[in-house]
Amino acid sequence: MATFVIVHGGWGGGWEWTPVARLLRDRGHDVFTPTLTGLGERAHLGGDIHLADHVEDVLAVFTFEEIRDVILCGHSSSGMVITGAADRIPELLKGLVYVDAVTPADGQALSDLMPGEFVELLEASARERSDGKIAYPAELFLPEGSIPAELRDPYVRRTRPQPLSTLTEPIRLTGAAAKVPSAFIRCVAELDPEADLLGPSAAWAKEQGWFYRELDTLHDPQLLAPVATAQTLHELAGEFSS
Repeated sequence: MATFVIVHGGWGGGWEWTPVARLLRDRGHDVFTPTLTGLGERAHLGGDIHLADHVEDVLAVFTFEEIRDVILCGHSSSGMVITGAADRIPELLKGLVYVDAVTPADGQALSDLMPGEFVELLEASARERSDGKIAYPAELFLPEGSIPAELRDPYVRRTRPQPLSTLTEPIRLTGAAAKVPSAFIRCVAELDPEADLLGPSAAWAKEQGWFYRELDTLHDPQLLAPVATAQTLHELAGEFSS
């Protein structure tokens, strides 16, 4: 069986991956779902938080759990985080999985991978606050009525403001992780070509010959399709082991 480290996306926390983690553990896998500094149950840890701090959060899991041969997964904006971590510890990885996530190159910030008008909206949100963070834009990502209220409301309630610096700080890579087998899980339900933030990342992953899977769900498969998400990760574990 495999060892997974699954990193949540923006505004979230390890809590949102608990259902998927349970399903994977039921199959015999070991699963770690760390929460990044300043978010989730670590939201009280404020201060000047950067992308580099979130990379260090992930590296600390490897150090203190003393794990190796890991399948490192990142959702959405945490494609930045797992890419930075993989560049530091490729020898400890069995595979990388980008769950509808960005795939950055050296010197790119998350803001470089998003449409300009979207970045401007987030920066404007940060300016309305005094702590340099961005409130979760629920009206964009999960507007009322987009999914059942019994799923949406607890999710939105537990989101926390995201540090703006994690959006604007460029990642620095050496290319050390280039040989780590990688996969991309694409969420394809109701895709709007004009508002498809992750289309370029998915296309790039396919061009690189990565393992590629599609889920018929919206961008948060851990929330909307935990069974299918766990099944896909289980299948990819087999691909990485073959």
